[in-house]
Amino acid sequence: MTQALPKLFTFNEFIEWYPNDGKIYELHRGVIVEMPPPSGAHEKVIGFLSRKLTVEFDRLNLPYCIPKTTFVKTPSAESAYLPDVLLLNLDNLDNEPLFQKYSTVSQAASVPLVVEVVSSNWRDDYYNKLRDYEEMGIPEYWIADYVGLGGRKFIGNPKQPTIFVCELIDGEYQMTPFQSNANIVSPTFPQLNLTAQQIFDAAN
Repeated sequence: MTQALPKLFTFNEFIEWYPNDGKIYELHRGVIVEMPPPSGAHEKVIGFLSRKLTVEFDRLNLPYCIPKTTFVKTPSAESAYLPDVLLLNLDNLDNEPLFQKYSTVSQAASVPLVVEVVSSNWRDDYYNKLRDYEEMGIPEYWIADYVGLGGRKFIGNPKQPTIFVCELIDGEYQMTPFQSNANIVSPTFPQLNLTAQQIFDAAN
């Protein structure tokens, strides 16, 4: 018995279909995925990171902002993600063909840094999004695993809450883990004063 394959959507089909029903959807390699409602702790971590990063780029007078809802469209895969924290470089948005109409960016020059806060679908953040953000050329990607949900090969055994800073070097991400009271080392914000534990504590 053969099983019918799900219909694969192009980005254009997905964005034209997108309903105004209060739910959040992403496009994962042509498949529309409804995202589960976030927990309160998840949202608190997002809010904390957004505040810390905003203070830093404001202090440096950089042309960045953190939008409420902007898709990141990957280059080869038909995928469109809504990152938990997305830094936009305002100076490059005139070069983005989809931004004005669809609030969508597809160029690495528009995204200095992106953060995913890990939830139950942790494989998306550690595998799919890491691969796609890497291919897109986004220079810095954080995986904020504040509960310690990821695979043991990433966060150890026993599992520990971990922040990964993935820096793009020669086209590939180099993943650096930060745990406990270690200071986060960010290539984008080298003077950032933030520990992994402060991020974990924000969930409480």
